[in-house]
Amino acid sequence: MTLARPGVDPELNALLSEMPLVTQITPELLAQFRQIPSAPIDTLLKGRAATHRDLTIPTPDGAQIPLSIFTSAIAAPNAPCVYWMHGGGMIMGDRFSQIDIPLEWLDALGATVVTVDYRLAPENGGSTPVEDCYQGLLWVAEHADDLGIDPARIIVAGASAGGGLTAGVTLLARDRGTPPIAAQILICPMLDHRNITVSSRQYAGEPGIWTRETNEFAWRSLLGDRTDDQIPAYISPATADDLSGLPTTYIDAGTAEVFRDESVDYATRVWAAGGQAELHVWAGGFHGFDALFPDAALSTEARRTRTDWLTRVLSSTPASARTGGRPA
Repeated sequence: MTLARPGVDPELNALLSEMPLVTQITPELLAQFRQIPSAPIDTLLKGRAATHRDLTIPTPDGAQIPLSIFTSAIAAPNAPCVYWMHGGGMIMGDRFSQIDIPLEWLDALGATVVTVDYRLAPENGGSTPVEDCYQGLLWVAEHADDLGIDPARIIVAGASAGGGLTAGVTLLARDRGTPPIAAQILICPMLDHRNITVSSRQYAGEPGIWTRETNEFAWRSLLGDRTDDQIPAYISPATADDLSGLPTTYIDAGTAEVFRDESVDYATRVWAAGGQAELHVWAGGFHGFDALFPDAALSTEARRTRTDWLTRVLSSTPASARTGGRPA
């Protein structure tokens, strides 16, 4: 029996009707989706006062992880930095996926944007994606002077799988004691491998952007035959016993998506642990709506609200230059 579920915003629904949708990603479809390139960087940077460069960094296991750095041409010294983790279920996508979202913060706030190409499942499962992202964050913090960024104002952010990785990296940084993170932004985050919420059951059995069945496929690709007690919270942040001591957090999702309830639960548990989180659940939003259709009215509102929140956070976070160039 199909559960009753919230409908999709009319404008978004009309746009969505023109897209090919599937009930479940299969290995064959995954191979096809991986052939679809991200938007060309030259196109994204056209009209922006920004420069772009690429580099690779080593990981402890000997791999080389690509990073891309976007710098505003009008950035002030000690600029804030957004460290971006892309979506794609940890099974597809690259460091340029959804990059237009943080590039809006480069435009609006003069933020330097660094994005990481973490290794994907199923070829690289378990903790590999989150550890790759953590190594990239360490590199950013260690090279703050070279990047011209303020180490006291590093924001970690991501969408979908990237939102889950953002939560995992933030937990790692808290537990390992470095680096300091000023805030985290979790956009429709993929937080819970258990797939047990009401919203995960509501968006099953019918084609969509990201269904319960596709979510199960992605988590299985990452985790293989690991049992719950073999899955650390850094991989599946919703299972964390302790959400205290986290930086101020922004979480948003749509009412019409699989990740709605795990997003609400994560925010609720941050509050219960004494932390600060701002939660937005957009009525009629499906998974990734503002990334797919950024000019729709609901998408415009969601993006503007995030930017307004980040502006407030950065304005209330003292720049480290005021304490001698490093956080006090």
